[in-house]
This record gives sequence, structure tokens and C-alpha cells, in this order.
Amino acid sequence: MSYANSRIPQSAQQGVHEALAERVRKHLAEPFRKPFAPYNRAALDASLAGWNGRAPLMLDAGCGVGHSTIQIARQYPDHWVIGVDQSQDRLARRKPYPEALLPRNMVFVRADLVDYWRLLDEAGLRLARHYLLYPNPWPKIGHLGRRWHAHPVFPWIVRLGGVLECRSNWQVYMEEFAFALELATGRAVPWERFEADSPLTPFERKYRDSGQALYRLGIELETPSGRSAACENI
Repeated sequence: MSYANSRIPQSAQQGVHEALAERVRKHLAEPFRKPFAPYNRAALDASLAGWNGRAPLMLDAGCGVGHSTIQIARQYPDHWVIGVDQSQDRLARRKPYPEALLPRNMVFVRADLVDYWRLLDEAGLRLARHYLLYPNPWPKIGHLGRRWHAHPVFPWIVRLGGVLECRSNWQVYMEEFAFALELATGRAVPWERFEADSPLTPFERKYRDSGQALYRLGIELETPSGRSAACENI
């Protein structure tokens, strides 16, 4: 299988970054006031245009070509599923799914997640489920601040509530994400190695078929007051 040649992220970092705790505590304590870009406000409006205001919300953050969004929408037909990615080119490559076969309970939008997450919170919206599937690990030691759990927007990921699931093929990323969540929630956050029998994303399939270890964590976050916070049978 020629495509199954993916490599594990290479890094001199072998455990939780020594600066992560300080970075997370700083972001939890200090507000993040980056101005919103107008196109991200428009993206929020577009992502909610088809929502009936009652169906629980689910977010596939950094959805890439959207295969995971489609599978999630089929699995949860009574939810409104939003796939967000910053690349319009990736969103346009949702083959082999023709428009007529796409679930009706989902939408794709192009947006910067740094704004989109905060705009959801500003609108008083909360998530039933939230997926971060194989985010860019930024494995170089000096790139810590680019990882979502060390970014100033991290507190908003927690604030949006619901069941948060993260997956990665880099064990250090999973260790750090769990550590950051523990600092933010005061709760233990277990993670595990798993077998992807039915891969959610093309990356997950490629990593699996390349013989790599895959990791995931899931936590049900406390949800501050907001609309569409949760649903039965999560």
C-alpha cells in the first residue's frame, strides 16, 4: 500500500513541555482580546443559518476535507453538526460524496478557529460534542504556543462545554492536552491508545495503515449557561 508511509511527528521533546503549566495558567487568568475578523462573523452566521435553534450543536474543529463531519452527522442525525476549517480548498475536496448524498443536518464553513470558538461563546452557544481530530502537533520545542492547548484561545475550548474528544498520532500531544485540561478543570483526564477500526478521517486511516499508534481522550466538560448545551444519550 504505497500511501501508508506516514511518519510519526519528529521532535526533541519527549514529554510535557516544561513551560506548558505556566502558559496555560496565564491564558486561564488573562483575557484574550484579539479583534474578530469580519469573515469569521459571517462564517458563524452561515454555520447557524440552517440550524433550527433546538438541535444540540456539534463542532468538528479543523475538519479538513470533511469526511469526519459527514460521518458524525450520519451518526447523530438529531444534531446540527458544523465542520470548520481555515482552508476553502480542503473543504471543497469532500469527495467521494456528491451533494445529494450529504446529510441534511450539517454544514461546512471556512473560518479561523481562534475567532470561531470565541464567537460561539460570545453568542451564548454551547456544544453537545466537540471534536479535535489530529490537529497540527507543531512538534518543535519552540512551537509550543501554536498547539491548541498552549494557545491563548484554549480557555474557550473548555468554556464551550459538552463532550470534548481529541485524537493524535503523537503521544506527547495527548499527554499535554490532557495535562492542560486537568489544569483548566481540576479533574483527572485519562487518555488511551486505541485501534481505529473505522477511521473518522483520511489522516487517521493513513496513520493506522502506516502502523502508527493512535491516541485519544474524551472528557465531558461542565457547561456554563448557554443555548443548546447538551442532549440525552451523549
